[in-house]
Amino acid sequence: MDGAHTPEPGLSIIVPVLNEAAGITATLQALAPLRTRGVELIVADGGSSDGSGERARPWADQVLAAPRGRARQMNTGATVAHGPVLLFLHADTRLPDDALAQIDATLASGAAWGRFDVRISGRPWLLRVVAWCMNRRSCWTGIATGDQAIFVSRQAFDHVGGFPDQPLMEDVELSRRLLALGRPACLRGPVVTSGRRWETRGVWRTIFLMWQLRWRYWRGESPQALARDYL
Repeated sequence: MDGAHTPEPGLSIIVPVLNEAAGITATLQALAPLRTRGVELIVADGGSSDGSGERARPWADQVLAAPRGRARQMNTGATVAHGPVLLFLHADTRLPDDALAQIDATLASGAAWGRFDVRISGRPWLLRVVAWCMNRRSCWTGIATGDQAIFVSRQAFDHVGGFPDQPLMEDVELSRRLLALGRPACLRGPVVTSGRRWETRGVWRTIFLMWQLRWRYWRGESPQALARDYL
């Protein structure tokens, strides 16, 4: 008699990391209950110099060395993922406890892809307004952001060619491609993402920068030029 067969996962979570040693263990530990339910967890390390990959290894099914760049890292993770559904999770973002149930119900209803509402953690009250605007804009336009934990069927992801090989706005471009297949499911969630980017740079300054970059991208500027101003 053959040995016990390990069933294929229904969902693969892909986490791109770059120098996230301070928080990666807590992020992955929060996903441990999903792993016990058969969810596959893949970490795609873009060349961290702080030991992020080593810290992630005990808490993930695979830790991959990937070319630097969030899009390239997520595509690398997707290449080896076994699940028929892929979820892309930022290293500073937490899923709701019932994320799996929300996703299963959504895909069973016929949706090919979707994202969660987001809540931004942090002290400034304006972060709640930022999150509300992000969620409303996303439902209206059908464009999801990486902070919202985009999930997509493997079939749809492969059909549109995965994430574009660009250093910024890869989430916007993926959304545009997926919109040709249907609008995203906008799940209430919420996922909770860190407000460190806004707090470090200044909330108003970051809001202005992000809207400016989106406008310039819509006008046709290259992601490479936008990335230089984002860093």
